[in-house]
Amino acid sequence: MSEAASWAGTPSIKGSSESMRMALLTFSLIGLQFTWGIEMTYCTPYLLQLGLTKSKTSLVWIAGPLSGLIMQPVVGVIADRSKSKWGRRRPFMVGGALIVGCCLVVLGWTSEIVGVFVADPETRKSGTIALAVLSIYAVDFAINAVQSSCRSLIVDTLPIPKQQLGSAWASRMVASGHVIGYVAGTVNLVGIFGKTFGDTQFKQLCLISAAVLLLAVGVTSYSVKERVLLAGRESDAKTGAIHMFAQILKTTLNLPPRIQAICWAQFWAWIGWFPFLFYSTTWVGETYFRYDVPHKHPATSPTPPSDALGEIGRVGSLSLVIFSLVSFTGSLIFPWLIVSPDDMGKKRKFTPRPPASLAPLISGLNLDWVSWKPDLLTAWLVSHLVFSFTMIWAPFVSSLKMATVLVSICGVPWALTSWAPFAFMGVEINKIGASSPSTPPHHSSSTLSHTTSTRANGSTMHTYHLLSPSLHDGVENDTHEMTSSPSPSSHLHSSSSHSASASLLDPEHSPSTDLPPHSSTGELAGIYLGILNLFTTLPQFVGTFISTIVFALLEPGMSPELAGGAGGKNEGEADIPAPGDGVNAIAVCLFIGALSTFVAAYATSRMRHVA
Repeated sequence: MSEAASWAGTPSIKGSSESMRMALLTFSLIGLQFTWGIEMTYCTPYLLQLGLTKSKTSLVWIAGPLSGLIMQPVVGVIADRSKSKWGRRRPFMVGGALIVGCCLVVLGWTSEIVGVFVADPETRKSGTIALAVLSIYAVDFAINAVQSSCRSLIVDTLPIPKQQLGSAWASRMVASGHVIGYVAGTVNLVGIFGKTFGDTQFKQLCLISAAVLLLAVGVTSYSVKERVLLAGRESDAKTGAIHMFAQILKTTLNLPPRIQAICWAQFWAWIGWFPFLFYSTTWVGETYFRYDVPHKHPATSPTPPSDALGEIGRVGSLSLVIFSLVSFTGSLIFPWLIVSPDDMGKKRKFTPRPPASLAPLISGLNLDWVSWKPDLLTAWLVSHLVFSFTMIWAPFVSSLKMATVLVSICGVPWALTSWAPFAFMGVEINKIGASSPSTPPHHSSSTLSHTTSTRANGSTMHTYHLLSPSLHDGVENDTHEMTSSPSPSSHLHSSSSHSASASLLDPEHSPSTDLPPHSSTGELAGIYLGILNLFTTLPQFVGTFISTIVFALLEPGMSPELAGGAGGKNEGEADIPAPGDGVNAIAVCLFIGALSTFVAAYATSRMRHVA
């Protein structure tokens, strides 16, 4: 029997209500998604404005999958073994956020920084492009470390019955970050703040995103208390780089069937989502310049304005604001309409009844008022199909309105994409972490204990514990109630459980105790979520390869909308088409992505047959 890891302390979250605790636990994702949104909205047109061709710009975006491929599994393994007194995740969150903030400032002021050292205009232009690309790579590598730690913190802190709720709140925070970021992109910040925080929209957004990320990460880090790892498992004794990568490879090649199925569904889905997230803003803006501007000003040349970057960013951000609002609304509504993955397959011990006011109507229609609710797996499958049938029309778009409608519809599947895979992974990870030779994985009833404590400074901390299974394994507990007791803790227990047989499993009291299958250890959260990210980033390499070929064939020159081309020609390059000529290359990439998402739908449907 392998020696189990030992811990000190208990995970806890500040807040007076469950909603507040969930919000504080996931608040860091607002800053994270805000920063991602600014990068995805503005960096592509920014690089095109600097003079890069679309094919070269697509190669720059290999930074995203490359950083995810390396950083998330590596940071996950290192954090899983960390014995810091501050916990395993928060030090990486804070450190990574500081690095991201510094790199965003450099990205916004690349021209000025290079100008301090270089006087020659041509050399200065090349140096600006190089520094901008390096800054994007640094931002991507650091923000992936933050993202890995933020997601793992959720899995570490919550027990299995709360994993879906935690993932739902994470989805809400991601959608909120999208909304805030895209709304900020539509506002003329220079007109509001003047040139105090930068003389361009892009500079001010870089500064704001750095501040928002640091604030959001700071709030979560202050509000959550982690367990401290005292001693790891014997198998984790070796800490060398070779052993670490060998562990990642071995785990990836020997994934449990259920986790492997989740990862493959994610793989095919993200071949479709990659071009949408990175190029949709530019696509909407270029559609506007190709079709709407010539119709508005038929007597003038369709040459873009001098502030083409800001114009494309604002037009594209407006469509993504609607996309984010749709996604945010879905993240609020879907958890109430969809069955939890932890409840899938369980038999009901009661007959669900509608509210009394609706009972006559429901009885007259002879309907079961909850029987229509889909499970999360079905909802995820349908979301793939919605995305596919929407973006397959991208090459046929000929107006800003139609492009905006398609982008907005995609907010529905994005709400589920931000929620479903992490909810499934959270459940599976905790089942694996809670299983041990002395505690076989079974699905007996368990009781959840919610502890409230007050610190010396007056702040309130809340902890979720799990009580041991009832002696009557055949009885499932469906009704929970809050009770008061003389002890400092308030226990949320089942009405059918036997308190005499329940014992509180506190890692602080018994470091080597084998936890029951519904408890939350999160011991392997870092590496498994890192592997899930591998299957999120590898398709981005595929997407980059596809987009590079498409851009090279259809739009080999610089962007006519952003680089001032109206039919000009660069030395050694093919003719640059004027706006409105030919098929939009980004639209073709979106179409190919839609085809891939059909495969994701099939892969998701296969999960139902995987034990």
